[in-house]
Amino acid sequence: MAIAATTKMSSKGQIVIPEAIRNRLGLKPGVRFVIVGEDDVVLLKTVRPPSMSDFDALIQKARHAARTANMKRLDVARAIAKSRSRR
Repeated sequence: MAIAATTKMSSKGQIVIPEAIRNRLGLKPGVRFVIVGEDDVVLLKTVRPPSMSDFDALIQKARHAARTANMKRLDVARAIAKSRSRR
């Protein structure tokens, strides 16, 4: 069940996430958020780095896709160089 609470914004644009919500979600100092605003809605979403096992799984998928596409290391190096030259 969702917890609802009210808060207000300071003159510096800061808001306080109420303690009950911080505790329920396990939010600690330094946690990072993506903030999306549209009309009168402001949405905060925590951003957490992937775990090493998640990262390893992603690398394995990328390697499999590269093998399936017959890509070579030189292809990747060329794509990176081409992308950097456009900047």
